[in-house]
Amino acid sequence: MSEKEEARKLLEEWKKDAYVFGLDVLEKVGEAAKNFGDETLLVGSSSKWAQKHLKRIMDSLEKEGVSYNIIRGARPNCPREDLYRIALQISNYEPDSVIAIGGGSTIDGVKAAIVLTTYKPSEVSETLGVGWDVAGMIDPYFGTGMVTKMKEATGRELKPMIAVQTAASSAAHLTKYSNITDPLVGQKKLIVDEAITPPKAVFDYGVTVGAPKSLTLDGALDGIAHLWEVCMGATGKDYYEMSKRITVLGFKLIINNLKAALENDVDARVALGLGTDLGGYSIMIGGTNGPHLGSFSLVDVLSHGRACAILLPYYTVFFSPSIQDQLIAVGGIFQEAGFIPEDTDLKSLQARELGETVAKGMIKFNKSLGFPTTLKEAGATEAHLDRMLNAAKDPQLKMKLLNMPVPLDPEAGDIEKYMKGVLKAAFTGDFDQIVTK
Repeated sequence: MSEKEEARKLLEEWKKDAYVFGLDVLEKVGEAAKNFGDETLLVGSSSKWAQKHLKRIMDSLEKEGVSYNIIRGARPNCPREDLYRIALQISNYEPDSVIAIGGGSTIDGVKAAIVLTTYKPSEVSETLGVGWDVAGMIDPYFGTGMVTKMKEATGRELKPMIAVQTAASSAAHLTKYSNITDPLVGQKKLIVDEAITPPKAVFDYGVTVGAPKSLTLDGALDGIAHLWEVCMGATGKDYYEMSKRITVLGFKLIINNLKAALENDVDARVALGLGTDLGGYSIMIGGTNGPHLGSFSLVDVLSHGRACAILLPYYTVFFSPSIQDQLIAVGGIFQEAGFIPEDTDLKSLQARELGETVAKGMIKFNKSLGFPTTLKEAGATEAHLDRMLNAAKDPQLKMKLLNMPVPLDPEAGDIEKYMKGVLKAAFTGDFDQIVTK
């Protein structure tokens, strides 16, 4: 079985008939929408390159007899104002379903907007114990399981959503996550809830052909971060073997096909889509941790994928004593790709030395893509480090600390004692700043 065939099999076993993916499948959107009724709302991508595919979706809806209205999607990182606008328009149109067409930002925005249009502020205030000043906002839902609490308390289901992915990146079309950004403070926050996983998803990998180079690179690195962060945090967990299998396969598909995908080789584009979709599978069996947490505070200077790519090697060094098996597995992939010297015997290296060797391979890979390899080089400042440290103490982002293979406790002073050194290392490029626990 080829790597692509294995990936397809894994995804089909996981999502079953909830997910249609491959080449020339965009016309299946109309059929998916018809399952939920005769009226839908199209929330279109804000990216001009993706809008050319909108007509194929409209034609598929008309063929199935589904009427529709079209509104604009979200800008990158889904700013709050875009979320509230989309929620208002869903409320005004009252469609049977909502189709989100775009990358992670638009899909995440629609997930959150549907939540806002489903539950009344009075219900939110009573169930989640928040004041009326925030009960009609998105804030009470940040964290884990808040939407499910509302669903169970009211007995009210969310409006059906069809997520149509256009970028090999976040796998937002397959997952329980919604990232929303407050541009005023430059901070992203996260909803984590099974209830917001789209019941139907479509990804025609062919639509990624011609995508901007920066988007392709950022998406690939986001996929790698999903795979690697979960795999690192899976140490000692009952899902470790599955996580490792998904990670090794996803790494091979992404790393070995990324350069050809940039040249718009269709087979490579399919491989990249499968690899980042496996990243989505990964974050549904486990959770991301340090690099994703840090990226939430860098939205004003870095795209999400690049922020994760810069932070990932430094957290790899920090976690290295607890992830020896994982390091050998992915280190071999970087070695085969030429980013770790051929004569390096990975299995003879121990603990931190192994971690630094693999981290250097990651950095070399990032350099080969033209990515910055330190936060300072990327334009971040000392103020961003403070912002990241403060965000790590936010209870609504606590799940990221718990997902680490070396969990950190803010109340025990772990943020200052350990995370501060990791972030300083990521800022300067100096591994010696990292104190392992």
